[in-house]
Amino acid sequence: MARISLPSLDSSLPGIPQSVLAVSMEAKYQCQQCHQVLRKPVQAQCGHRFCVHCFKLLTSSGPKPCEACRQEEIYEEPQSILNSNEAFPDNAAGREIASLPAKCISEGCSWTGCIKEYEAQHEGKCEYERVPCETCQVLILRSEKERHNERECEARTLNCKYCKVSFNFKEIKAHDEICQKFPLQCKDCGKKKIPREKFLDHSRSCAKSKTACPFSEVGCKIDNGKHSDHEQTSVMEHMRLILATMSLVRLQRPEAPGLGEWQEDSGLGLYRAPEDGATATAATDGGGAAASVQTFGLDHKVRALENIVCVLNREVERSSLTLEAFSRQHRLDQDKIENLGNKVRQLERTLTMRDLQLAETDQTLRELQFCTFDGVFVWKIADFSRRRQDAVAGRTPAMFSPAFYSSKYGYKMCLRLYLNGDGTGRGTHLSLFFVVMRGKCDALLKWPFSQKVTLMLLDQNNREHIIDAFRPDVSSTSFQRPISEMNIASGCPLFCPLAKLAGKSSYLRDDTIFIKAIVDLTGL
Repeated sequence: MARISLPSLDSSLPGIPQSVLAVSMEAKYQCQQCHQVLRKPVQAQCGHRFCVHCFKLLTSSGPKPCEACRQEEIYEEPQSILNSNEAFPDNAAGREIASLPAKCISEGCSWTGCIKEYEAQHEGKCEYERVPCETCQVLILRSEKERHNERECEARTLNCKYCKVSFNFKEIKAHDEICQKFPLQCKDCGKKKIPREKFLDHSRSCAKSKTACPFSEVGCKIDNGKHSDHEQTSVMEHMRLILATMSLVRLQRPEAPGLGEWQEDSGLGLYRAPEDGATATAATDGGGAAASVQTFGLDHKVRALENIVCVLNREVERSSLTLEAFSRQHRLDQDKIENLGNKVRQLERTLTMRDLQLAETDQTLRELQFCTFDGVFVWKIADFSRRRQDAVAGRTPAMFSPAFYSSKYGYKMCLRLYLNGDGTGRGTHLSLFFVVMRGKCDALLKWPFSQKVTLMLLDQNNREHIIDAFRPDVSSTSFQRPISEMNIASGCPLFCPLAKLAGKSSYLRDDTIFIKAIVDLTGL
């Protein structure tokens, strides 16, 4: 039977959910891998059906046994081996499934039709289907996805409309408190839309500013519109005013002793009670009136100093609020930096994995470029002189050929060449060895490896090739099933005297030699 290439059946989706069917599902319509309704069904050579997506996943790393055959106890090789080259699209089953009645499984949707219409017109387009938000992962109706992304998503990103910096929705309000472009309004002149970064300059130069100098209570005078220059140039003047006020308070302080103090009374050290002090004060001529005047003056000065302290307290409080806002923004920035750092590290890991995959792909492509599947391999070795110098110097004593195969699913092999000899041939001969490598289908092959191997150094005049052949020793570990990447090499340490490659040798032309390996496929 002619096979149709599976890659032509492109589908990135597994089977259709059984709940989509409006009738009970028959077993013949069920995928043996995902156990859902078959989507673009293919049939393996054992007769079991799979979704094309599921079958490609199963066989992506090579042929695999059919688990359904094992469960039904009808496993039989090679029919029960799942192989992409032996499967074919089951168009009959596909037509039957396409005509089955279907319904939408989304709550609130009344759509009905057939499976064919469901795949073509309704699947992935239902307005009642709940889909996860890409940002916050909350399940939302497909019809509300756009509105959710623009207005409701807690993790959506917004741009500050003043400074244009991007922020998470949760962080934008905290940002407004310290945004240097945020518009403010002057309470004195009524001017609006003054950026925060310029508001202080405006306040100091505003012609209608009603802000008095904090030191006005101690005698400082300032004209409106000159507040900024005044603060910077009158520091010493303010200090002198405060010093003068404090000195005046000290001089005007009543000399009458405080209440309950020790006093000299008629030359005797006696304690005078508060009542006694009050009586003595009242007895002085005009003393009560003078004390009242002095007390009033002191109260006025104290209130002035209290006002100065209040102004300073307000400044400290405002500075504390600003510092707190900056600290909060700093924490937000640190969290954002940490998140970005995690994303960078994740991207670096992803790039590293991609580099490894590219390296593996590149190696595979190089192998496929020279790979053969008939047991015959010709190895072209250019730059012979340079490579032999590297071997003599010990930099690269040996070199391996690309891999070749006895068949597409057969033994994997390669050659190993010592350009300055190895063992008994070191320094006098080319040493050529045969290596059995670990392949993907080793479990299906006969072991130990026992095929006759012929090694040849080709005469480029096609006259007298140098030939050596051997039949493997089946008791040697070199020809058992490999448990590592490759077995120990076995072959000919005295394959070809180096003297035959000297001068105008027919084996060496244009600094290139050709080595050929032939594996006898008899009995395979």
